[in-house]
Amino acid sequence: MSLLGVTAAGSAAAAKGKPDFSPRIWGDGEQWGTKVTGEIKNPNENSLDKFFVITLGAAEELPDGTLPVSEAAPGNPDYNGGRWWTHTVEWTQAGVDAHGSTPPLLTRYGPADDPESIQFHLNLGHLTVTEGSPAGGPPDYFRCPMLPVKDE
Repeated sequence: MSLLGVTAAGSAAAAKGKPDFSPRIWGDGEQWGTKVTGEIKNPNENSLDKFFVITLGAAEELPDGTLPVSEAAPGNPDYNGGRWWTHTVEWTQAGVDAHGSTPPLLTRYGPADDPESIQFHLNLGHLTVTEGSPAGGPPDYFRCPMLPVKDE
């Protein structure tokens, strides 16, 4: 079973229990691999980072390189070690009107003044963010550490 979400651009899946050092997640502007370790039952939401699965919404297609985006990554003092609370991100019609049928690539959660961040486009009304996973996505709460991407 895949635990990392599926976006309209393709799968961001990693096999459970096996390290995957290929790009699977964007975090703080860098691509990360992962190792899915399982679902979290009865989570304490204060100890989780948000995990954003990017979906089409009003957009016709997502840009190449689209992957889920983490709220924080290793090296960021806010990173909670790979315990995730899934959120669904959709492009709005305002986002399509501003950027055309293929919106820009999102590579980070913040800061709000960075045009590659979720916060930037959320503040402009280009995105909606909803708690929970989209159909076919990861569980709402799961464990999945971020690993450095390695060349093959």
